[in-house]
Amino acid sequence: MTVRKNQATLTSDEKKRFVNAILTLKRNGKYDTFVTTHNAFIMSDGDDTDRVGHRSPSFLPWHRRFLIEFEQALQSVDSSVTLPYWDWTADRTAASSLWAADFLGGTGRSRDGQVMDGPFASSGGQWAINVRVDGRNYLRRALGAGVPQLPTKAEVDSVLAMSTYDETPWNSMSTGGFRNHLEGWRGVNLHNRVHVWVGGQMGTGVSPNDPVFWMHHAFVDKLWAQWQDRHPNSPYLPAAGTPNVVDLRETMRPWNNVTPADMLDHKKFYTFDAA
Repeated sequence: MTVRKNQATLTSDEKKRFVNAILTLKRNGKYDTFVTTHNAFIMSDGDDTDRVGHRSPSFLPWHRRFLIEFEQALQSVDSSVTLPYWDWTADRTAASSLWAADFLGGTGRSRDGQVMDGPFASSGGQWAINVRVDGRNYLRRALGAGVPQLPTKAEVDSVLAMSTYDETPWNSMSTGGFRNHLEGWRGVNLHNRVHVWVGGQMGTGVSPNDPVFWMHHAFVDKLWAQWQDRHPNSPYLPAAGTPNVVDLRETMRPWNNVTPADMLDHKKFYTFDAA
């Protein structure tokens, strides 16, 4: 069984294997297909249109399936690799270990945001940004520039305490549901704020261009698992008959063979190193 670990506990060998598997997917073209898929759904998911990956109840099951597919791609390169998660309530600064030169590299330089160190710096010749929203073909970050502070544990706990999964109108305007508060359109703003804190490509639809995307979403997925454990009698909503969103047993694009119901139990696919 795959065990997803906190990135702060990874050994140097585990970090190296994770990075090397990502670089292999980049070289063979598979990595950019994930970026393309994510960007396509960011662009099409709107509050008043058919929405699947974002601004909707299926935000969490959609990304769970997306991460499983990416993790399986990594394991096709190196079977020992699993997706680590970044607990941004604990590792909260640009000096945290994930931003070291032997792992993800650090923030971008001031004049253009270009990441200058680590395996994903363009100077290394292994990480050109091919699926992009502008003419710049290098990885960019601006850690802490867009918003000064990452979400705190207290803020996370306040969202985990919410007892209803989602509610009408099932989009970014939903005021009382766990999903929308975790996604970050309402309340203390968790997931969205982290994208803005990292900056660069993470602040755009092509956010998977930054490998931290996967570690961020692995933690968001872990928070959903924690919420499920705390509220075992709170089901995925909506159940059926809802326009423009994915109900419990409706299939999710682009796969068309998986439903939110299929994604409710992460333990069928992986576990976490800590509850």
